[in-house]
Amino acid sequence: MKISRLRLLGFKSFVEPTDLLIETGLTGVVGPNGCGKSNLLEALRWVMGENSAKSMRGAGMDDVIFAGTNQRPSRNTAEVSLVIDNTARAVPAQYNDNEVVEITRRIEREMGSIYKINGRDVRARDVQLFFADISSGAHSPALVRQGQIGTLINAKPIARRAILEEAAGISGLHARRHEAELKLNAAQTNLSRVADVIQEIEQQLANLKRQARQAARYRNLSGHIQRAEALALYVRWQMASTASAAAEEELARIRLQVEQLTLKAAQASNAVLEADEKLPALRQTAAERSAALQRLTAERMSLDGEEARAKAAAERLNARLAQIVEDQGRETARVDDARGMTAQLEQERTDLEAHTAGEADATTQAAEALRVAEEAMREAERASDKATAELAEAKAQRADLERRMEDGRRAATRLRAEIDNIAAEIERLAREAATAPAVEEAELRLAAAVTAAETSKSTHAHSEDALRAARDAEGAKKQAVEAAERDLERLNAEARALTEMLATGVGEGFVPVIDLVHVTPGYEAALGAALGDDLNVPVDADAPIYWHALPLPDAMQALPAGVEALATLVQAPAALSRLLSQIGVVERANGARLQEKLLPGQCLVTREGDLWRWDGFTATAEAPTAAAVRLRQRNRLADLEGTIASAEAHVADLRSIHQDAREAREAAEISERTVRNAWRQAEAEATTARTTLSEAEKRHAQTAARTQSLTERHQALTEDEQDAQQRDAQLATDFEALPLLADFELRLGMVREELTTARTTFSNAKARHDGVEREVRARRQRLQAIATDLDAWTSRISAANGQIDALKERESEARNELAALEHIPTEIAEKRAKLFDLLADAETARKEATDALAQAENGLKAAQSASKVADHDLSHAREERARCEAVLAAQRERLQESITRARDTLDCAPEELAEKAEHQPGDALPALDAAEARVEKLKREREQLGGVNLRAEEEAEECETRLTSLQAEKADLEEAIARLRQGIGSLNREGRERLLEAFERVNANFAQLFTSLFSGGEARLTLTESDDPLEAGLEILARPPGKKLQTMSLLSGGEQALTAMALIFAVFLCNPAPICVLDEVDAPLDDANVERFCNLLDEMTRMTETRFLVITHHALTMSRMDRLVGVTMQERGVSQLVAVDLAGAERVLAQQAAE
Repeated sequence: MKISRLRLLGFKSFVEPTDLLIETGLTGVVGPNGCGKSNLLEALRWVMGENSAKSMRGAGMDDVIFAGTNQRPSRNTAEVSLVIDNTARAVPAQYNDNEVVEITRRIEREMGSIYKINGRDVRARDVQLFFADISSGAHSPALVRQGQIGTLINAKPIARRAILEEAAGISGLHARRHEAELKLNAAQTNLSRVADVIQEIEQQLANLKRQARQAARYRNLSGHIQRAEALALYVRWQMASTASAAAEEELARIRLQVEQLTLKAAQASNAVLEADEKLPALRQTAAERSAALQRLTAERMSLDGEEARAKAAAERLNARLAQIVEDQGRETARVDDARGMTAQLEQERTDLEAHTAGEADATTQAAEALRVAEEAMREAERASDKATAELAEAKAQRADLERRMEDGRRAATRLRAEIDNIAAEIERLAREAATAPAVEEAELRLAAAVTAAETSKSTHAHSEDALRAARDAEGAKKQAVEAAERDLERLNAEARALTEMLATGVGEGFVPVIDLVHVTPGYEAALGAALGDDLNVPVDADAPIYWHALPLPDAMQALPAGVEALATLVQAPAALSRLLSQIGVVERANGARLQEKLLPGQCLVTREGDLWRWDGFTATAEAPTAAAVRLRQRNRLADLEGTIASAEAHVADLRSIHQDAREAREAAEISERTVRNAWRQAEAEATTARTTLSEAEKRHAQTAARTQSLTERHQALTEDEQDAQQRDAQLATDFEALPLLADFELRLGMVREELTTARTTFSNAKARHDGVEREVRARRQRLQAIATDLDAWTSRISAANGQIDALKERESEARNELAALEHIPTEIAEKRAKLFDLLADAETARKEATDALAQAENGLKAAQSASKVADHDLSHAREERARCEAVLAAQRERLQESITRARDTLDCAPEELAEKAEHQPGDALPALDAAEARVEKLKREREQLGGVNLRAEEEAEECETRLTSLQAEKADLEEAIARLRQGIGSLNREGRERLLEAFERVNANFAQLFTSLFSGGEARLTLTESDDPLEAGLEILARPPGKKLQTMSLLSGGEQALTAMALIFAVFLCNPAPICVLDEVDAPLDDANVERFCNLLDEMTRMTETRFLVITHHALTMSRMDRLVGVTMQERGVSQLVAVDLAGAERVLAQQAAE
């Protein structure tokens, strides 16, 4: 299986259809930065199923589509195809029917990606599994991006395990195991859900069976309720029928009474109408006479107002006449002023028109003189410009030659100085090369330093072992000290607790006798049983209760034979001597037997706390008394004091031993530190020696290269100096041939004098012409202004004359009005005398009409009172009728309601209710309340059943059927889970076996390739962090020549890069991928390491069938490629490919050379 072609269309900068041929061997991809080389690697990863936009260097996956440039519009789709040669039938089985497999991924903006294999739509997962099965894919270690070498170097061991998985070819196995685990989790989730559903259905089935029983009882109660409701409705219908008949009889009686009262009310109403008919005429007469009186009164008031208005009008007319006279005088003055101004303007216009006769000739003469002067000035300016240009051109030629000659002299001086400097630098390099330390001497110093470093390293290892042993010994001694200190602290804590519990007394300042007693250990309960609370009494005589010391009697009564007195076991104050001497200590078995022998005041006790008194009182030992506990605590405290003293001594001894161990550890640390410093010093000297050797080699190479470069530069500069001398000679000849500047300057001076004279003449002519034009314009503007002013003044005179005529007319009108007002007061006095006589007659007539109207209104009120009484009786009767009608309507409504309820509730007529209620015709009907109460009782019993499912029996059958189906499904899921677990276990076993096998092969290949790349040294791989290979991490240990074995992260940058490359190619040797892309992995390498890298690539092409794409900027790497593919961007933002077959060219040249 071989990947032969990558086709791009609209992908990032490859907007046009582009084919990249991937052939056997090494294919180099070259081009400037930013031209789109890395887009080829991203296209390869994208078609393999990469779904991370960030990995594609974009914010979204649509960013892989060509975004457009200034000359090209953006695209809406992008497509990448990968063509695989399947002649060997090495792809997954389902695609092995075709010799060529083409995988295509197409994306449309905002529509997502489409995957196809040989034109058939597939999932992204199918494409990813396809490449995983052939040890490749979007995340394959064989596709090395920029910076991925550094990522591999800095990766955690767990992340590095992925390269082992690639070597083992279990990337697809991991994917399948993950898919199986997802299916297992889904199956377990489904099983849990099915189990929950089964449990729920079982509960539901039990509920349905219970609901079926409730449904049967519900149906039984419903039958009883139907019969009870029928009886209640029948009783209600009978009662409503009876009440309705009674209401109809009462309504008939009331209606007769209403008819009688209606006739009486009508008669009273007729009397009111007759009295009311007389009133309108009387009211009309009274109103007419009142109106006449009111009208005469108004006329009197109108005469008064008319008199006042006449006086006011006369005053206004007199004021208006005065104003009119004043306005006439003012307008006459304005007419006189306007006539005087008109005469002045006419005189000025006559003067100006006399001056305009000769202005045309003067204007023509001035314009002609100005034209002649302007033509002369233009001719002089053209001559001046020509002379100035000739002079400037001559100066420019001379200045250019002078500048070029000066530049030539400066260049010659600079070249001579640079030649001298280069010669001096070559001599200095020769002297430095002669005096520089030899490379062989530096190599000898490096070998000595490495030997010293190895010796120091061995000594440091021994010192580390000694320090470790000293630290272990100190740790053991420290643990012993800490354990002893903990025991001591525990004893001290117990002693403190006992001391606090014992620090009590019966009263403030008095010590109880129990604190003065010392009892033999084991007899605390005996003393506590004998004395009890008496032990809390002090011996101090100042206490309210205390023990008083009495001397022992001469003849003390003895205890029974064989009984030991408690006084021999207790050390107590003398006050307790008598009591203690009469207390005996016996065994429990002898107590009851010896009790009979006790004398008055004596008692017996046991060690356990039993008590037998002489008077027969007996107390068995159930629990220790407070006194016994206190005594036992005092004894324990005394024992603790001795134990604490011993423990403190033991802790002191252990601390001394620990101090010795710590001093030994500190001495070992000092020794280790000294040895480590010596080792570091030796390592530093070795490093210095290596640096010195490297610098010596580098300096020798730099000196040789610098000398060669300076020699070539010296030769080139010498040739440049000779060319510069020849150019200077030619420039000097050209400069001597130039004409003199004095001739040009003299000609320019004469022309400029002529130009100055012409400009002066033009200025004078221009001034004369402008003056004439200004005078003509001023006279014309003034004549126009005079004409305008004359029109304005004439209009003012006409307006003033019109105003004077109007004022005279207004004065005549005002005088006529004033004359008409003079006879009005006499007429008003005559009218007022006649009006007073008419007012007296009108007042008498109004009084007579008012009296007649009052008498008629009183008769009307009496008739209205009688009518109101009749109306009241009729209204009361009508209300009663309405009430009876309402009662009848209500009874009829109840009757209809009972009929409706019978039809709605039981769907029958009222006459059929008795039959439904199973009521016999001769049986007595119950009361309505009793019947309805029975209905409510039965309904409550039915409601107490709660919600009843009448379909419970049918649902129970359906539930049983579903339960049977789910139980079968559960069995299928359990079987599928078992198969999935077995499959996952099989995948894990296979993965571990293949991973361990791959680890061994990769480790061997890695060690071999590392030794080959570094020309020595050693390297190996180790599994860390877990015993399970599938979960373990991969650590890389390497030792370049002359260094110690250490992790890769401690190597230099170049060493890390070569080590990572060795690991990548070690994976190739185990399970070669069909294609490997290396994106600028040689960037951190120097020339020597690039040569090693290229040798390794050649070795890989011979050992495997992997096809390599190497993206590089290094000329040495380019020279080692079989072919080169150039990525260009002639049009900004658009990439194109140009291929060159170097191997083919070499073959052609070899054939030509052979011919």
